[in-house]
Amino acid sequence: MKKTMRLISTLLMFLAVSVLVQPAQAEDTSGTQKGGDAGLAQELSNPLADLMTIPIQMNSDHDIGPLDDGYKLQTNIQPVIPFKLNVDWNLISRTIVPVIYQDDIVPGAGSQFGLGDINLSLFFSPRKPTSGGLIWGIGPVLLLPTATDSLLGAKKWGAGPAAVALTMRGPWTVGLLANHVWSYTGDSDRQDVSSSFLQPFAAYTWPSAWTFSVQSESTYNWKTEKWSVPVNVAVSKLVRWGKLPVSLQAGVGYWAESPETGPEGFRFRLQANFVLPKLF
Repeated sequence: MKKTMRLISTLLMFLAVSVLVQPAQAEDTSGTQKGGDAGLAQELSNPLADLMTIPIQMNSDHDIGPLDDGYKLQTNIQPVIPFKLNVDWNLISRTIVPVIYQDDIVPGAGSQFGLGDINLSLFFSPRKPTSGGLIWGIGPVLLLPTATDSLLGAKKWGAGPAAVALTMRGPWTVGLLANHVWSYTGDSDRQDVSSSFLQPFAAYTWPSAWTFSVQSESTYNWKTEKWSVPVNVAVSKLVRWGKLPVSLQAGVGYWAESPETGPEGFRFRLQANFVLPKLF
């Protein structure tokens, strides 16, 4: 099973890169998803969309720790705020605020609940795609040691580069988000951070505003030389609560690769993504 999921993850990465480097076809970029709920649903698959949103994402992972009896429930509050810098450029702020409950992750430590370390990415992105249909952004990523418990964070300040590139062709959205974080100060008794993050993704949106997506959120720890590779699939539907658009998502994943003390087997995800009026 793990070999199959690793193969799927590799193929997903190859698909994202190969589609990004190919020239877009004029008929593909017009599509049928430009307006209405279907168009908005597809824009929510774009990490650089000029939309102010608040995704609230809940992830459940099991079989963690040296005895494989640990459990983690992590709720990520992920506000996305676009700022218009000028007629040509946007600044997209993407923040991940994790609220974590975990139990038996470390033998004898019991359970912990609280805030984890905040991850903040800033992407400078052209307001219009390139002539080939490529949407891209680049900027810094920051790791902030905000954990309320020593077992919920790295106790390190970190920073590094981040980039994202994607294309939207008809109902398809395909792309790749990546960053690398190095720690530069913090608790000297804790291991330094040198971590790469790769997120290839592909999504298909129907005119009914349903979206199917597949992606991987792979992390490589350069200090331990270990991969963490979940492969996730999800379905979402754009609905309206009064005038407020909300994308509701349910998904399942499988850990194709993880360290010995990392999560194993299947994982589960629920998400609500609220689309708010732009302030800037």
